Amino acid sequence: MISIIRLCLSIAVLMPLLASAQVDEALINDDNRTALREAVGDTTGWKFGGSFGLSFNQSHFSNWAAGGQDAISTTAVTSLFAIYTNKRSHWETTLDLAYGLLSQDGNPFIKTDDRIDLLSKYGYQLNNEKFYMTGLLNFRTQFAPGYPIADGRYEGARVSDFMAPAFSIASLGLDYMPNEKFSAYIAPVASKTTIVTVESLAPAFGLDAGDMFRLEFGAFARMQYRNDIFENVNLLTRVDLFSNYLDNAKNVDVNWETLITFEINKWLSTTLTTQLIYDDDVKFGAVPAEVVEGVEVTPAVEGSARTQFRQIFALGLAFTF
Repeated sequence: MISIIRLCLSIAVLMPLLASAQVDEALINDDNRTALREAVGDTTGWKFGGSFGLSFNQSHFSNWAAGGQDAISTTAVTSLFAIYTNKRSHWETTLDLAYGLLSQDGNPFIKTDDRIDLLSKYGYQLNNEKFYMTGLLNFRTQFAPGYPIADGRYEGARVSDFMAPAFSIASLGLDYMPNEKFSAYIAPVASKTTIVTVESLAPAFGLDAGDMFRLEFGAFARMQYRNDIFENVNLLTRVDLFSNYLDNAKNVDVNWETLITFEINKWLSTTLTTQLIYDDDVKFGAVPAEVVEGVEVTPAVEGSARTQFRQIFALGLAFTF
């Protein structure tokens, strides 16, 4: 099943590349375009691009009086996009991938970053050129298993894996794009699907034992801001909010990401990445009940929701195309 899901994910990424990409020359001088379209170019049609970054860090100590620990780390980050504009239509698809590894004092490598984030958004421009009626699809998961870490080593049973969990959001709403720097998307109609393909991990992500899917219905909002705050320094920050109408609507799921890029030259850059997540259905310390021959031997432990935070600072090669 997982191989089929991987294939479907690949098809979703390539779908925009297979669609029609004819250019309407009559629109080349259309004064009614939004600033976002201007960022794509002076013609309608397809625009493709992306970036790739690779960082590597290494340290070694021998008879060093001040102390220290040998370490090797590397992180690869890829961001791809496909954008299509024609008349009042605007369709963009983005794919963000990241994977990082770290080894300390000769220990086996452990992962420090792991991300798959696919987003596709189609908007139809309303009479007010700053507003779009928009449908949005977002899918997030990871590449590899995750484990608790102690003393620089994996310890204990896995706590996550590919498609365990995965999160999918489908929504319909209004997108406000006054310029190329800011956008605010509000969707009163949205569904969030939590997928966990590893049965033992289901309780940790708000699913009942034996379930693979959990569907929520509610409202979704995404706000994004991008700007060159200084010369060669770019800020990108965005926050996603989801409220489940059917269960604890006040407990809003939050996913807030910030990326600051310091461009040194054409090939070198420094990045600072932060991410804050709060999901009331993700329980830390959750343990399913132990049942032997139909009798509950050990009761289940529900666990508790916590604010999740990560920060990554990297210096390395960067290539934009």
